[in-house]
Amino acid sequence: MKAEIGGPIDGETERRIRDSFGRQGLMAHLGATLHEVRHGLVSIRMPFRAELSQQHGYFHAGGTSAIADSAGGYAAYTTFPAASSVLTVELKINLLNPAYGEALEARGTVIKAGRTLTVCQIEVFAERDDERVLVALAQQTLICLEGRRDTPAGPR
Repeated sequence: MKAEIGGPIDGETERRIRDSFGRQGLMAHLGATLHEVRHGLVSIRMPFRAELSQQHGYFHAGGTSAIADSAGGYAAYTTFPAASSVLTVELKINLLNPAYGEALEARGTVIKAGRTLTVCQIEVFAERDDERVLVALAQQTLICLEGRRDTPAGPR
């Protein structure tokens, strides 16, 4: 029986996701943190800092896109076998509203988990004055690299 999207995951899978996220230099640089990890659903929060803004004072679309990419990627990764890795093969994002507020939250959800390719939808919300505003919507395709551990590749 297939696990339900948004359902609980086992401790080993959660550890694998958190360890992998912890090795992401860009997420650390952005100050992003894993907020929720469930089967086929991952959310990532990024608090506002002036260094993450563009010229109008909004979150820069690069940061918005980066946390969207990681939220979708890790949502897919929760559905993959233990001895595998994940890579994005396609990401399309629509910026719907100015991204300003105390923080952004990207929420990635698996739409279709396949043997090789998985499709996710990602919603990015701005948290402002006790409300959440949808600021971006993305669709992503990811590939499951079976037999390839999720470890650093090193310099090429």
